Amino acid sequence: MKQIWHYRQVPIKLQLGDKTLLASRLWLQVREVGLDDETPPVIEPVPPADALQTNSQGFLVRSLRVDGKQPVLRRRDDYLCYVSSQHQRYYIDMRQSFAEYKSKFSSKTRSTLNRKIKRYAEYCGGDIPWKVYKSAGEMPEFFRLARVVSKITYQEKLLDAGLPDSEAFLREMEHLAQQGLVRGFILFHQNQPVSYLYCPISNEILIYAYLGYDPGYMSFSVGTILQWLALEHLFEERSFRFFDFTEGQSEHKKLFATHSIQCANVFFLRSNLRNRFLLHSQSAVNHLSRLAGDKLDQLGLKSKVKKMMRFGI
Repeated sequence: MKQIWHYRQVPIKLQLGDKTLLASRLWLQVREVGLDDETPPVIEPVPPADALQTNSQGFLVRSLRVDGKQPVLRRRDDYLCYVSSQHQRYYIDMRQSFAEYKSKFSSKTRSTLNRKIKRYAEYCGGDIPWKVYKSAGEMPEFFRLARVVSKITYQEKLLDAGLPDSEAFLREMEHLAQQGLVRGFILFHQNQPVSYLYCPISNEILIYAYLGYDPGYMSFSVGTILQWLALEHLFEERSFRFFDFTEGQSEHKKLFATHSIQCANVFFLRSNLRNRFLLHSQSAVNHLSRLAGDKLDQLGLKSKVKKMMRFGI
């Protein structure tokens, strides 16, 4: 099967936790391995056979399925092979009923979820106000409300991962909606948006693309509540194969997922002085960040420090 590469700038970030210290951008040929890609896991990643574009510094393969732990950095032919992250790619098998899906949770977890929903419903005066958006005509409203939330989230402030604030992105949302290839969800308190979830659709797979919640409502777990309500609706549609939480690990993804796949993000970069410096720098800072995180975890302070960095509390 022919591989399709997208030529784009990719940031090489030096991060301590959620805090970006420095970012340098490289032009790379990028592709993401789909959740439904049936290529078996690789024991050792090999450089693509495709030719490099003139100004390209190399390739990036996101969510490559791997077998076993990979070394962070090694030389492969003319390239530096750099594994920037290894993670479980969590997903939900949507080819079942919502009742069957709920049975995966322990009675304690179901009770906790029900208690959160009941508490928020009481706070809202009896019923939880929320809305599904899927038509092209609904996208401008969803975009406006989601941006109200996104601009105050830690995803946007610290990670530059908020819902894009551009007319071009709105046009893209409308184009997808015209084809029935997007779902958006907003959770409200009274008339105020407090949480959003945006999921484009590809090959009957829902992509967990953008999400966020108002930190002022964190104590009500509004992100978790919206996820639960959205999933119930999506199961009832009976139109999808999977819900793909994509790369990156979190307790939220682990909680809601039914399966996971071991994956890695793998760079193949031209072996030159600049690229070696960037990769060694990122690897060293990532190692320092992990050591600091482990130490804070041992002291029982990791969660508190993370909240302080993300929300200032």
